[in-house]
Amino acid sequence: MLNTDPLYLDLIKIAVILLSSFIIIKWAIYIIKKTGNRFNFEPTLIQVLIEIIKYSIIAVAITVVLKEVGWDISAIVLSLGIVGIAVGFAARDTLSNFIAGLFILADKSFRVGDIIELSGQSGKVIKLGLRVTTIKTEDNKIITIPNSTFSKNIYINSTAQETRRVGLDINIPYEMELEVVVNSLVETASNCKWTLHEPKPNVLIKEMTDTGIKATLNVWVCDPWKVATFRSQLALKVKGLLVIEDVS
Repeated sequence: MLNTDPLYLDLIKIAVILLSSFIIIKWAIYIIKKTGNRFNFEPTLIQVLIEIIKYSIIAVAITVVLKEVGWDISAIVLSLGIVGIAVGFAARDTLSNFIAGLFILADKSFRVGDIIELSGQSGKVIKLGLRVTTIKTEDNKIITIPNSTFSKNIYINSTAQETRRVGLDINIPYEMELEVVVNSLVETASNCKWTLHEPKPNVLIKEMTDTGIKATLNVWVCDPWKVATFRSQLALKVKGLLVIEDVS
């Protein structure tokens, strides 16, 4: 004969609630992983979504269980709401950084290993966290940037494209034959071992001044981390061909 004891029925309800929650969590994890792999989400983002869903389901399950055993959860919910509001105000910057971190991971704005530039600071991303992003500059300085900064400021991802232009501003004196100088510059730039053959190096004429013709020698490279070094080497290569006006 079926036991109709209230305690026995409550235990069955609690068991059903916990079992259902376990099954829902398993299915949610499966769906998130499947979707994340399909759309090539970052592993960190997938893990964060799994944790959020898992603990949300656990919180709902605990709330339902407490209600089933006769606890008045209204006061608890109210207290948690007040505490939540207070904590929210105190941690609004942290929450802002957390949300920005999720968007960075979801949008794939940049990844670990990319070289980014923000507010005059340039460096390689060595750690992409949910609160802060850490970059290392060319002179080995470690810079920690709150993720919310990326949503408020313009930044440059130098590795978003496979190639990077190296431009050298030069001044060609009027005394020199322009066509000869341009051909010599292109040939010298093409002979640099780090210069890509496609796109080909070129010289862009910008303007004519009292001292000569201002132009830019452009070459393309595949290592954005060494752009400054390549520009310096290029200046030394063409040094004997003309007067260098600016290598910065």
